[in-house]
Amino acid sequence: MDRGRFGVPAGAGDWAIAVGVAGALLATGLSGQHSADGLGLLGYALLAAGGLALAARRRAPLPVLAVTGLCAVGYQAAGFDVPAVAYLFAVYAAMRAGHRTVTVVTSVAMLAALPLAALASLHDLGEAFAQARGALEVAWLVAAGAAGEALRQAERRADEAERTREETARRRADEERLHIARELHDSLTHQISIIKVQAEVAVHVARRRGEQVPAALLAIQEAGREASRELRATLEALRDDDTAPPRGLDHVPDLVERARAIGLDATLTIEGKPHDVPAAVDRTVYRIVQESLTNIARHAAADTASVRIDCRADALTIRVDDDGRATPDTTPMPGVGLLGMRERVTALGGRLRAEPRVGGGFTVQAELPVEQTS
Repeated sequence: MDRGRFGVPAGAGDWAIAVGVAGALLATGLSGQHSADGLGLLGYALLAAGGLALAARRRAPLPVLAVTGLCAVGYQAAGFDVPAVAYLFAVYAAMRAGHRTVTVVTSVAMLAALPLAALASLHDLGEAFAQARGALEVAWLVAAGAAGEALRQAERRADEAERTREETARRRADEERLHIARELHDSLTHQISIIKVQAEVAVHVARRRGEQVPAALLAIQEAGREASRELRATLEALRDDDTAPPRGLDHVPDLVERARAIGLDATLTIEGKPHDVPAAVDRTVYRIVQESLTNIARHAAADTASVRIDCRADALTIRVDDDGRATPDTTPMPGVGLLGMRERVTALGGRLRAEPRVGGGFTVQAELPVEQTS
């Protein structure tokens, strides 16, 4: 609901103005001596209708301009010498909405029609012109139009200023994103490439000699490849304003396969039917499973790991268990990976539990709410 400057709904404010103007017009009309015949009742009805029509001046400024003008001509013809206040409000609203040409043409027609309407009841041309001039002063008409046009120009300049600020902020964000991409490329890409190449060479040499490749070396090789892929995707996202498709729920099976490749007996269970989830939730699922399996491979000394994802209509739950050396008596050290997972989950309004299991091993469980769009 649109609200005015003081928190009052715009519709309520419009109705308050409309009722106030209608009341003022009726009070002015009642102050004169008018009979209670059909013509007098019609005049009172037109006074009230002209004022109440202003309630719709924001939504339909041109129809309101026409209605208030016709009502003013009508009650002048009925013999009511009442200023066309409602029409001045309608001129202001129409000019503020940008309908300058139509407003000027209609106002000229009103200035010509009011004397003719007054002549119908007075039958004296001089008195008719005098009454029409009192009903709609040209100076007040110009003032109302000028006020509407001035406010329209002020609002247009404010919109342009806001647009300029948004464009400036967007440009600065783009520049900062490109700067971060360059820094990452210069500082990390070369070092990760060296690690990956050296690990691949070591694995290749060991296999050519017929030696058994150590699991740690295979893990380094796979980690180097994954780091290169992740860094490349991150750089593309930074340079392309996040247009590159991110990794998410559909890529979790690849993580489990890579964990199996380095000797971890990893399993994946997905309950429920995966449905469309917000991109942030999709990325967070991937990061939680990735970080959990990485920690298991590096620190847990585990033989098995299980990944379970439960897809519900209102939430998505991820649970990663291992049979490593952690026990309920050990206090887990909150590393950077665990802190990062907690920050991601909390930012999405979810919950994260990471602690040793009763029977040994470690559990990471996260619940991410999924907003349903109607």
